[in-house]
Amino acid sequence: MNNQKYWIGVIIALIVAGALIGSTYIGIQGLADIKNGGKNLEVKGSAKMEIKSDFVVWSGSFRVGAPDLSSAYKSIKNSKSLISAYLKSKGIADNEISFSSISTTTFNVILENGTYTNAIESYQLTQNVQISSSDIEGITRLSKDITELLDQGVQLDSYAPQYFYTKLADLKIQMLELAAKDAKERADVLLKATGNLTGALQSAKVGVFQITPLYSNEISDYGINDTSSIDKEITAVVTCIFEVKK
Repeated sequence: MNNQKYWIGVIIALIVAGALIGSTYIGIQGLADIKNGGKNLEVKGSAKMEIKSDFVVWSGSFRVGAPDLSSAYKSIKNSKSLISAYLKSKGIADNEISFSSISTTTFNVILENGTYTNAIESYQLTQNVQISSSDIEGITRLSKDITELLDQGVQLDSYAPQYFYTKLADLKIQMLELAAKDAKERADVLLKATGNLTGALQSAKVGVFQITPLYSNEISDYGINDTSSIDKEITAVVTCIFEVKK
């Protein structure tokens, strides 16, 4: 039994030694390829920048219930008037406010045995309200205070505001330039160790942009576009292939 363990140990040691020799050869061969010139080097460059949202969208929904459509419609019309008056009292302009169409849900009478009938017991009408504005601070505060309308009998659900940066298209161009510059600097550092120089750019591939809350490490293959935070960080990645010169 001891003899068998001995040979098993010898075999494992040989396998590990072979793997180390192979990986060492691959590493040395890679450096040799660069030193010979006429090769390409692929490098990823990145750039980060903090941005502050300059546009906000808040939305909420309100609903009423009544045994008949006529009464329900009057109730939701009254709720809409109360909401409009409240928003205007907070300085929200008419062109910043929009209301959706009304959706209707019917509730049928249910018998004691749990069977649904064709008879309608009541109606519920629901409508959405939305505000689009550049007043980040004001709308953020309003999204929390608007539930005061509950005291006036308005059944309102207030959703979290969504924050956007409207100059993103122009910023992306600047970010790509910075990321490409970073890739070039990385290539220069890597090739300096081999005694080579960075040649012409052969190709560049732009990765997806990641827009995340500050200090977040979250990334996605499809890109992230955070709308939950006012202060964000945008990250751009560019994969560049440079010619290697002697």
